[in-house]
Amino acid sequence: MSTQRGRIQISGFDAERVSDLEDEQYDEQPRETRSRWQRAFRRFLRNRSAVVGVVVVTVMVLLAVFARPIELMGTVVQPFALAPYDPTTHQNLFGTGASSYEPPSREHWMGTDGASRDLFSRVLYGGRYSISIGFIVVAVTASFGLVYGGISGYYGGWTDELMMRIVDTIFAFPALILALVIIATLGGGYWQLVLAFSLFGWAGYARLIRGEVLKIKENEYVMAAKALGSSDRRVIFRHVLPNSMPPLLVLASLNIGTVVIGVAALGFLGLGMGTGTAEWGTMLDDTRETLIQGPDGQIPWWATVFPGLAIFLFVMSMNMIGDGINDALDAQETGVARGGEGE
Repeated sequence: MSTQRGRIQISGFDAERVSDLEDEQYDEQPRETRSRWQRAFRRFLRNRSAVVGVVVVTVMVLLAVFARPIELMGTVVQPFALAPYDPTTHQNLFGTGASSYEPPSREHWMGTDGASRDLFSRVLYGGRYSISIGFIVVAVTASFGLVYGGISGYYGGWTDELMMRIVDTIFAFPALILALVIIATLGGGYWQLVLAFSLFGWAGYARLIRGEVLKIKENEYVMAAKALGSSDRRVIFRHVLPNSMPPLLVLASLNIGTVVIGVAALGFLGLGMGTGTAEWGTMLDDTRETLIQGPDGQIPWWATVFPGLAIFLFVMSMNMIGDGINDALDAQETGVARGGEGE
């Protein structure tokens, strides 16, 4: 028996055989792991507010996807159109001033905006921008933060010190201010917004995962994997990171709504999508002059209420989903800590 690079080497030990057995074990997935996630899923389904949130988000996503046909590279991949009008087409070509704003009616369920565009069609279509940006940003930042925090917490020492000082530097600036700087530099646009919220948005995930990894790497199964000769990459991606996912899922679900609010805020400030784009925040910006005094002394309340209501419904639903995930996973951890099934 000898030591090399901090690992125990045993003569006559077949590392490749152990690696094959480990692969078979994880391919089959232990029953305890399956039942743990199954119990958490059943708890989530018993949370009525969380289920309502899932239903609302699902409906809003489907409405956005099927609002208007989708064409990619000259091929129509989604031919349906739930929106009754084109969100960019003026419904009253000769309407100007007060006549452009039409209150909700049979023809226009949510009325029209100052350019005589159907608000119902624009709210449905605008979900493509706001919702998709929220999901893309969270997917990118959570994935990068997971790997970054996992490496930092696993290796520790000067590696952890250096990586966490970078995170501290990012936290020294408000997230929305950093997004404003990026948008002011690159200009508004869809992918500019994605970059603005993704470039530094991973820092919160990294710090969270780093703390989880510091606890997980001291567990017996991690130390056993090291003793059996598993590489650092294998230990991190097969043992450490999968077991640090629960808090990441909670934070990610809550951050989707946060990103949507941030995108809407930049749009309201005129720094998001281009003027006239059917993005919820930009729609509010287009009508903010009417919030105090509308044309001819009448305030077209529908021009701001319905886009704002769409933002409220989506963000509230995502918060309910995040709370449901948190309750399900917290109950699961409590059940495991007590050695019971937690039912």
